[in-house]
Amino acid sequence: MTEPLVLIPGLGCDASLYGPQWPALAPGRSILVAQHDRDESLPALVARLLASAPERFALCGLSMGGYAAFEVLRQAPQRVTRLALLDTSAKPATPETNVPREQMIALAEKGAYDNVTTLLWQRLVAPARLTDEPLRLLVRAMAERIGADGFVRQQRAIMGRPDSRPGLAAITVPTLVLVGEEDVITPPAEAQDIAAGIGSHARLVTVPRCGHLSTLEAPETVTAELLAWLG
Repeated sequence: MTEPLVLIPGLGCDASLYGPQWPALAPGRSILVAQHDRDESLPALVARLLASAPERFALCGLSMGGYAAFEVLRQAPQRVTRLALLDTSAKPATPETNVPREQMIALAEKGAYDNVTTLLWQRLVAPARLTDEPLRLLVRAMAERIGADGFVRQQRAIMGRPDSRPGLAAITVPTLVLVGEEDVITPPAEAQDIAAGIGSHARLVTVPRCGHLSTLEAPETVTAELLAWLG
């Protein structure tokens, strides 16, 4: 049995975010997908995760999952054997970045969650994938399973995230930093900053013709990179 793997999905996503990778990653490996829609803060979310996670594990997070992965490193760095940060940022939330999140919370709370998922879709994938109906339906189905209440809790957790950049230099485990070339939510510059902050322990991968949902938009590339990262 190889080292266990913990996966943390992004905002409005669930285990299906990693569905294309599962057949390659699962054989001979224990995989835990974090419950990340039940808490309104990253510390509480991660405390819940650590209570059910193996003693030591490889850790992979996409977008919000990356924010949570940084919190894992703050709470229990000794438990992480390797780290994969996909389409994410180490920057903190700010009043400016929280404004659109507050607007989405307001929409969700007044019963317009469908409008939120429709608006988000326009920014989640590369422009060429906007007409990909099977992908859109998959993303929408994940959002529906998370639900408006779970989405609001996730947004509040994200809105309280601290600055993770001061801790980057302390990361000494093998780290994959991967980003879609056309990601407009956490652009390639964010990944470049993370990789530069970690230094020699990080490997930076930019995926061409790919937006924010790299695991679904470029499944073969991401699977290959994760397999290489896992050794």
